[in-house]
Amino acid sequence: MSQSNTDLADISSRILYEDNHLLIVNKRAGEIVQGDKTGDEPLLELVRQYIKVSANKPGNVFCGLVHRIDRPVSGAVIFAKTSKALARMNAMVKDRTLEKTYWAIVEQAPEEPEGTLVHYLRKNERTNTSEVSKVEREGWQRAELSYRLIASGDRYHLLEVDLHTGRHHQIRAQLSAIGCPIKGDLKYGARRSNEDGSISLHARRLRFEHPVRHEAIEVVAPPFNQLFMRLLQNLS
Repeated sequence: MSQSNTDLADISSRILYEDNHLLIVNKRAGEIVQGDKTGDEPLLELVRQYIKVSANKPGNVFCGLVHRIDRPVSGAVIFAKTSKALARMNAMVKDRTLEKTYWAIVEQAPEEPEGTLVHYLRKNERTNTSEVSKVEREGWQRAELSYRLIASGDRYHLLEVDLHTGRHHQIRAQLSAIGCPIKGDLKYGARRSNEDGSISLHARRLRFEHPVRHEAIEVVAPPFNQLFMRLLQNLS
């Protein structure tokens, strides 16, 4: 499927990092990373077409997805341009050497300004949510993250979250479990939705060793969503 110059220029404007092996894009809230039952065009396909045009490649173009973030979430997503890079990045995800940091705007400040949360999660297929337990249960997956309160306003608070495991809806479920639902996240207890259907969760920073050159890579994604930016400006 061919893409308009506008689509490709938009992808180009959101590239955070690119070389012969990797491409990292700042995803907008509302975009799907991979195809689903909605039939909406996924970011994966847009990136594939961008690579095809920018590199002037005939035929099929390799583009592998290293990790996903939820549709209502914004921020950095990694794509691999070679099978070697994809395999090595997948190994980093499995070994937890790909470091992921998020920003979350929450409705309630946590009791402690920083800490580590450990819960056990089980995906509910019917509701597409993750159930949370404080104690280990058979068949439930261990989930761990660290958080730090970095700003507070009159109504909302900004947390920086380091993700140590990669479970379904992990940040959303764990913060809700301690009484700190993410703004706009109705599935996990937010008071009201955001105007644009997003939730105030942003994949802010990625750190990893380059899969081929073995040098340290750090990529920071600016939150360009207007609602998110407005909330950040209001925090002090």
